[in-house]
Amino acid sequence: MKRPITLLLALTLGFMAFSPKTNTGEPGRTTEITTAKPKQFGGLALYTVRDAMGKDPKGTLKAVADAGYAYVEAANYADGKFYGMTPAEFKSYLGTLGLTAKSAHMGMVNMENADQLIADVKAAGISYFVIPVPPMGMFTFDQATKSMAMKGTADDLVKIMDTLGEKCHKAGIKLLYHNHDFEFKPLADGTVIEDVLLEKCNPEYVNFQMDLFWVTKAEVDPLTYFEKYPGRFKAWHVKDMSTEGVFAPVGTGTIDFKRILAEKKKSGMEFYLVEQDNTFGLDPLEAIKISHDGLKKIGFK
Repeated sequence: MKRPITLLLALTLGFMAFSPKTNTGEPGRTTEITTAKPKQFGGLALYTVRDAMGKDPKGTLKAVADAGYAYVEAANYADGKFYGMTPAEFKSYLGTLGLTAKSAHMGMVNMENADQLIADVKAAGISYFVIPVPPMGMFTFDQATKSMAMKGTADDLVKIMDTLGEKCHKAGIKLLYHNHDFEFKPLADGTVIEDVLLEKCNPEYVNFQMDLFWVTKAEVDPLTYFEKYPGRFKAWHVKDMSTEGVFAPVGTGTIDFKRILAEKKKSGMEFYLVEQDNTFGLDPLEAIKISHDGLKKIGFK
């Protein structure tokens, strides 16, 4: 009975050595086959997936990480929480996904709540406090014409930005102003709001997040501003424009991002974020995947 047992053992060992799961092509040698997780790079403005974040913030953040993004920009804060999570919880959960929060749009800021908002942004591990539109009742939107504008003067906005920027600086974080198109369009007296902010705000306290779609929409060349105000545009919103002039996934539209990216150093850009305000029927979670593929093709890292 010994010979059949010995033969069975030899056949079993031989089968294991050539198992399809671990076969290396050399008898007796095996290796573990694993699937590498795609490298995470680039950022996403969570405003793009705001509806999904409202329903399932943790599941949506996992989908963002799975799509290949490395960091995010928050766009929801209420009652001391980001997406229903305390600053510490938000930071911790992002960490479990290999994500960080680089910036937060804090349009609800005013002089009464500024210190608390700044403290919460810092507690979440966020480095950039971003003003998305002129704050404190200055921003206006005409529903009939779908146009944005501002009440008050550019000098009024400079004072507000410098005050908030100094508060951020003292707290160890940085303030950025995010543009739309109206800041680049001359007012009746010829004033260009963006120019006034760039020229009069203290650069130690105030810098800028350039939204490349809205600059293009205003028929302004971003490179002109990089040349005139080098180093001031610490962040970019990377969103494309369709042939119809509306938002499109990155790499599917008309904006020459390669030309802009070539001047990254001059602009001062330290990080960038994909954003698409409206995906026009396309699931935003699919749109962000298309945009991430577009980033790769363009040469973003």
